[in-house]
Order: sequence, then structure tokens, then C-alpha cells
Amino acid sequence: MRQIIIWDMMTLDGYFEGSKPWDLGFHETAWGKELEDFSLEQLKDVGTLLFGKRTYEGMAAYWYKEKKETGAIADLMNSVEKVVVSSAPIETQWNNSRLLEGDIVEGIKALKNKPGKDIYVFGSAALTAELLKLKMVDEIRVCIAPIVLGAGNPLFKSPAESINLKLLETRPLKTGGVILRYEVIGK
Repeated sequence: MRQIIIWDMMTLDGYFEGSKPWDLGFHETAWGKELEDFSLEQLKDVGTLLFGKRTYEGMAAYWYKEKKETGAIADLMNSVEKVVVSSAPIETQWNNSRLLEGDIVEGIKALKNKPGKDIYVFGSAALTAELLKLKMVDEIRVCIAPIVLGAGNPLFKSPAESINLKLLETRPLKTGGVILRYEVIGK
């Protein structure tokens, strides 16, 4: 069975974006060769990217419509299967994209049971909260950026109950960022 892995960058005080949507300038405080290599290594293990509507639209604009990046990471982002979880209509023009049809739980169970590489969620804090609530997340990976932002959009919304984690890896970066990998316990 494929795993669902959450991956995101966040500030030390827990924000995955600043006070405005797509305010991601703090990423530069952690970005460097090590994080680029980790991102590429990780993308090679992605079978499906699972997005919420807003994150999908922002990522599609960046990687597909505006084509702000080129190279190996851009090639992988553009070629991998992308599935959007949204109750609202959405255009899925980005390569290999589709809307998850029907019941979210059944749809994601079907994705997990499909053969292939793992399912990753990038950004998508509301979707992450829902997946955690449904106990469908297998692993959480975050890169803590070496900055306290003071305000913004928190990555982890208030869960209905606590979520126990087992530390799998810590990877300090020369930039001062730290990659943390946790297994979700008791899902």
C-alpha cells in the first residue's frame, strides 16, 4: 500500500506562508544545495501529488503556466500525476492532473491501494488537517526555516485530538534549516 507523506517548509513559529497567500519569501532562509538535493531525491519517490484547490492553482501557475523554473525539479513536478481534492469546480490543465471524484475517503483509499510510488501532499494545510483527522497520513516531513515570522498561516490547524509522532530523521542544513521526518503513530 502506498504511503501518504506530508511535505512542507515552515517557520520556527509554525507558519507555512506569511500573512498573505503565497507569501513564501522565508523559503530563501533555508534554501540551498542541500535542500535542493533533498527535494530532487524526494520527488523521485513521488507517484502522486495530492493537492487542495488553492495549492493546486498556485503550483500550476508557478510550474506550468508561468514556467518560472526549469531543470530536474521542474521536469518532475510537471510529469508526475497530480490529484486535486476540491468540492468546488476547478480546471486541471496542468500535465497529468485530475480532480478526485466522489467521496474523499474512498477516493484516497483507492489512490493508496493503487500500485506505485508514494503519495505526497505539498502545502495544502486544510487538506493536511482533513487527512490527519481521517488518520490517513503515514509520515510528516517538514523543513524548519531559520526564521520567526510572527504572523502568517499555520501549517497545522488545531486538530480535534493530539497526534503522536515517532522521529525518523533529523537533517540539519548549512543554511540553518532543519529537515524533520516523523512517522504518524496510531493512525
